[in-house]
Amino acid sequence: MAETEAALRTLAHNVRAARTRAGLSLDELGRRAKVSKGALVGLEKAQGNPNFATLVRLADTLGVSVSALVEGPAEGRVRVVSADAVMPLWAGEKGGEARLVLTTSGPAPVEVWRWRLEPGEEYPSHPHQSGVVETVSVTAGQMVLVVDGTEHAVEAGQTATFDADTPHTYRGSGSGTCRLLMTVHIPPGPGSPA
Repeated sequence: MAETEAALRTLAHNVRAARTRAGLSLDELGRRAKVSKGALVGLEKAQGNPNFATLVRLADTLGVSVSALVEGPAEGRVRVVSADAVMPLWAGEKGGEARLVLTTSGPAPVEVWRWRLEPGEEYPSHPHQSGVVETVSVTAGQMVLVVDGTEHAVEAGQTATFDADTPHTYRGSGSGTCRLLMTVHIPPGPGSPA
């Protein structure tokens, strides 16, 4: 319970700081991210439990990575993170999950995700901000990557990359669990050196 409360306090602080840096009022952030002002007020008071889609919309609107909203300050020059030590940010109806393992630092951060999808399980994602590129490497099983309505089969040993500023969906396929490693390349934010 204490871990959850600490995580909510970190999220509240990071959202408020990112909103302030962006010069957005609660009303304007809510309008752009399609999140109610009441939910944002609660979030900035470390109350509530925002879902994964809300976090992604807030991060996109604020021009930051999801991990910039959920992680505390970096410690040291090298970080070693076990995927099992990180709480899932998405849990599917059939047992799948997505864990944001870490995000690199610098003006153009890269998020590293570990996903597990069961056959027929899917996660539809809204379009991200312009310049976001996703790369998906399937390490076990099979999946269907749907980008802008077109399906692409990706199986173990294959990697796909795409501009993520269009609707996209990840769907487990075949008869077994699909495991994948995803990187999300985020363009430099406003005021970052190119």
